[in-house]
Amino acid sequence: MEEEVLPLPLNQIVMKKILMTLSFGLIGMCGFAQQDAMFTHYMFNTQAINPAYAGTRDALTITGLHRSQWVGFEGAPVTQTLTGHTPIFNDQLGVGLSIINDKIGPINTTSFYADFAYKFQVSDKGKLSFGLKGGVNLMSGNLSTLELDQGGDNAFANNIESQLLPNFGFGAYYYEDRWYVGLSTPKLMENDFKSNTTTGGTDIAGEKRHYFLIGGAVFDLNKNLKLKPTTFIKVTAGAPIEADLTALLLINDKLWTGPMFRTGDALGALLGYQFTDALAASYSFDWSYTNTTFKYNGGSHEIMLRYDFFHNEKQKIRSPRYF
Repeated sequence: MEEEVLPLPLNQIVMKKILMTLSFGLIGMCGFAQQDAMFTHYMFNTQAINPAYAGTRDALTITGLHRSQWVGFEGAPVTQTLTGHTPIFNDQLGVGLSIINDKIGPINTTSFYADFAYKFQVSDKGKLSFGLKGGVNLMSGNLSTLELDQGGDNAFANNIESQLLPNFGFGAYYYEDRWYVGLSTPKLMENDFKSNTTTGGTDIAGEKRHYFLIGGAVFDLNKNLKLKPTTFIKVTAGAPIEADLTALLLINDKLWTGPMFRTGDALGALLGYQFTDALAASYSFDWSYTNTTFKYNGGSHEIMLRYDFFHNEKQKIRSPRYF
């Protein structure tokens, strides 16, 4: 009987402890650094992390993304992003909007940002863009609903009230038809969130400044096959440097597929298709190979949809766009 009964409560206890650890890490307690939401489709979701990308696709581009992380694990991260950007004033300026919603356990963070970019023609093939991102972050958390192993923990006694806090960031992005590189920090201000108490609140969570480096290129393998390697490097104080490495095979400029590797975290793969000049869709799956949670979840799933609203037929002739 012991062998039949023991695994269930043991798994429940382990899962509770993991969820509490995730909550602690997210709200920045005990000196842990908060990490921004991660994306396997970072190469399609550049505007969310770098405002200098706004207007670089020479069309009004709308991109939506949904990520379900660690499926089957209660309280695991769920993230959605919606971005839109377009060039204006003879393509010299770019403007856009970015919305990011990130939920993990009882904590929910939503960000609304406007993106502005100015582009320079620095060579026959290359352009350099500088971008500014400004907006607000809304954070809330119902910590009192967590089931604790031991009661009386003051850290979870009070909820986090919804607060609208401003922030801003900047980025630089250099690109040509076949390669690009970008550097950005989307949130410069390290805001503090407070618990909802009658004494005016105490600091319970804090945003950490992140630095992102992205890069990618396209190489012809033969007439119908191209290799598209990309990378996404994330740096923040108090946490290990993390890098995403992806190598997509692009078939007939329509179908792409390939593996991804996230240092210290996950392995996965992407599969996508360019249905028309304007519409593209992609799916990815990644599996945590070192995280404690890998025993208790079914991996992470991500879906991306992108649509380009071309202003005229001349823009369509420039398709395909690799970045």
